[in-house]
Amino acid sequence: MATMKSRISWGARLGLVIGLGLSMMGVSACASSAPPAPPASTGQSSAALSGELQILVSSADASDAAFKDVNTAFQEQYPDVKVVFSSVPNDQYPAAQSSRLTAANVDIVVAQAMVNVPSYATGAESNDAQLAAAGGYVDLTSEPFMQDFNQSVLDSIKFSGKNYSVPTGLSYYSGVYYNKAMFAKYNLSVPTTWSQFVTVCQTLQNAGITPLGIGGKDQWPAGLPETAAVQGVYPDTASKQQAMQGLWTQTLKLTDSDPLKVLQTVQQIYSFADPNFPGIAYADIPAAFAKGTYAMTPDGTWNSPVIASAVNGAFDVGYFPIPTSDNADNNKFLNGKVELQLAVPSNAPNKDAALAWLSFFSQKDTYTKFVAEAGFAPTQPGIDAGAFLNSIASYTSTFLPGWDQIWVPNPNAGQAASEPFNVYDLTPMGKLDAAGAAQQAQQDWAAGF
Repeated sequence: MATMKSRISWGARLGLVIGLGLSMMGVSACASSAPPAPPASTGQSSAALSGELQILVSSADASDAAFKDVNTAFQEQYPDVKVVFSSVPNDQYPAAQSSRLTAANVDIVVAQAMVNVPSYATGAESNDAQLAAAGGYVDLTSEPFMQDFNQSVLDSIKFSGKNYSVPTGLSYYSGVYYNKAMFAKYNLSVPTTWSQFVTVCQTLQNAGITPLGIGGKDQWPAGLPETAAVQGVYPDTASKQQAMQGLWTQTLKLTDSDPLKVLQTVQQIYSFADPNFPGIAYADIPAAFAKGTYAMTPDGTWNSPVIASAVNGAFDVGYFPIPTSDNADNNKFLNGKVELQLAVPSNAPNKDAALAWLSFFSQKDTYTKFVAEAGFAPTQPGIDAGAFLNSIASYTSTFLPGWDQIWVPNPNAGQAASEPFNVYDLTPMGKLDAAGAAQQAQQDWAAGF
């Protein structure tokens, strides 16, 4: 979803857009000697709350629908509050967030991950982390509703020992949905190694079937295969962190063999998609997948409700990690992230209603319905993940954060090195082969020092 980008977080590239607006707010916050206003009590009665509650999120069909249902139920309990819900496409979200935060006309936003960066990358915290450090977000650590969430998840998103956001769920996004009936027709098994995956795709191509449906019109989610490709080269968190440190300390170059292999893998994955996929919208992929135009589609688990609705029982749908290593052990688990993190700006015009909404959202019955509809894995204990997520439990039994959740972009580097793997310049998304894209990325990365 979004992610989030992310929905994700292909926002390393897009997040640069938001910097100016947030830095203006940060300067304003730092210039004041007064501490940020303390959080309002969440124990408000329905009669005590009124006015507009402005919510801004990055868009995905399933989570948008789930949010709208929460809003409807919230307004039934708080009839004097009018929820104004804005859902913005992922590529437009950073600029919209910046504008709304600067204008102080939003009460709940989706924030980028707020984590402390390694010492070698000091100064490269996300814009939202910088804003939190400047007092621009409400500290939610002691809010009673935070106790409803798994402490391990809360610990993973703490910034300077505090929680500034509510984790709406977990998503996994290094895999593909696949048409089980089509796999059976061509005697295909779920691949567990890169060579097996290539064979599956070639078999489908030889049968006149496009193996992969990818939406590239708005760039994202054409970057999703990057997460899987990184996993094949750097199969655990430690190796990913070592690669990041090597790049930041300039002992590793993006043109070296391992980083280059990431781009080569993505380029081959692109070769199994429709040659015109850069012109295909993400929202059009589920219907085409349902029609049998594609045998598989790379997507996040957050989109499972949309996929299921499009297929509507026409065939059984499965999901497996894209196996980008020839060592099957490196491909056993999906990479994931903490989903849409909801934060309250310190300058929110209706802070009381915002905190009441987060409290309402966190209630077990509300939250259970939300994650089921949004397609997220729950971040609260004792909640059934649902049939789809239960079916891929073997791939999620060990949580591996995706590359974009570990990577810290250098704000001084050029655009081609923001991720830092330059997947968007690969043909057909761009005009370069893997070697050329790596060279451009290295040039832009070196320019940041």
